[in-house]
Amino acid sequence: MIELKETTTVDRKIDECFRYVADFRTSAEWDVTAYKATKTSSGPIGLGTVFDVRCKLPVGFIDLRYEIVEFEPPHRIALSATGWLFDAVDTIEFTETDGGTRIDYSADFTLKAPFSALESRLESGMYRMGKSAVRSLGRALGDQFKLPETASSTRAADKLVWPGVAMFSKWGYNRGRKRWRPISADLTHKRVVVTGASSGLGLATAGALADRGAELILVMRNEQRASEVVENLISESGNDRIRYELADLSLMSDVDDLVQRLLRRGQPIDVLVNNAGALFNDWTDTSENLEQSFALLLLSPWRLTRGLHPLLKQAAQTAGVSRVVNVVSGGMYTQKLDIEQLQASPDGYNGAVAYARCKRALTIVTEEWAEDWAGDGIVVNAMHPGWADTPGVESALPGFHTVTKRILRTPDEGADTIVWLAAATEAARVTGKLFLDREARSPHLLSRTQERSGDRERLMRFMEEFNFEKREAA
Repeated sequence: MIELKETTTVDRKIDECFRYVADFRTSAEWDVTAYKATKTSSGPIGLGTVFDVRCKLPVGFIDLRYEIVEFEPPHRIALSATGWLFDAVDTIEFTETDGGTRIDYSADFTLKAPFSALESRLESGMYRMGKSAVRSLGRALGDQFKLPETASSTRAADKLVWPGVAMFSKWGYNRGRKRWRPISADLTHKRVVVTGASSGLGLATAGALADRGAELILVMRNEQRASEVVENLISESGNDRIRYELADLSLMSDVDDLVQRLLRRGQPIDVLVNNAGALFNDWTDTSENLEQSFALLLLSPWRLTRGLHPLLKQAAQTAGVSRVVNVVSGGMYTQKLDIEQLQASPDGYNGAVAYARCKRALTIVTEEWAEDWAGDGIVVNAMHPGWADTPGVESALPGFHTVTKRILRTPDEGADTIVWLAAATEAARVTGKLFLDREARSPHLLSRTQERSGDRERLMRFMEEFNFEKREAA
């Protein structure tokens, strides 16, 4: 048997440390040998929870199944691991100190025959592995990471266009994650609004934030589906501070009613994720005489965010910062801002173009809000998820989905940068940027999509002066 014992002390509350480590999926963030970790049992994390962890070896991988066999929050957790090379028991103890928390980690490894004969040769390597893991855990919980810089290879790929576009695939996600830092920020005192949370990126975002303890307000259209989503998230995460608000965000009356309901509650909003969206292949106008793409993809997040500005500012006054995350699309790279075409006409309508134009405009709005609201402590960023395999993509772009299915990201992979922008401490120190895979990216890949001088101001005036009541009356 090989026995490891390591200790680290961090300047974090004991319950925050325990919650982060107990979700052993985080081991992929702080254990250099852990390549991927997933929770494979249902229900909240506790006694009996099972995780599958793929660990790197000098050559190849080993798959380990971990099960929580002791669970005493916030002081002690033990996990048993089984694999073809060894069995192990990891025990992690947490002790409150004057300045934070001491973490004592121990692991007992039992090599399986015939590898047990190699124990003496493997012992020093295992010791180094244990020291490295605990040291990395200390850094993860220290949460003092710099904002990642855009890699020179990324800038070069964007200039060449097609290599930059190739990064929208699953390959781009796997490339990016090699440089990522842990997200250990505790969200138990944060309130987050996520729109379009019934499926796809929104549901993946809601699940990740629920696991991190955030209070969630999920905006959906269908009451039955909304009830199912909330029930499932509470059941899976154990986080009961999750509720839904009903609104069809393509209708400005619903947007305005939602804003008024939230304002009446008067609760600060720490994060607003504007995710709701859809690509409409056929031209449609809403009951309020608005073209549907424009209404849902641009006017809706405009009205919602502007309406909730007082609650975002209120949260920033308490916590120092609040955040807005606008979900856009890589499709915007094909389009130049055209204010006259933001409400597409039925003649020659192209749903993908209408979608991309609105996302281009929302990216510019993001940059303008970031500048205007910096003094209020509100950071505003945009992200695009790359090519993700969501129900919306499959239904709206069936041909694209069929051709690219093997290289599409999962919804969790597509939503990763949303979660990072909403949760990571370092992400609160940047505003007005467009992100893909936690890297700030150029908002233009083609020079022809650059807006003309004065177009930004014209866009903001257009949105500011857009009077829904007058248009409805007309």
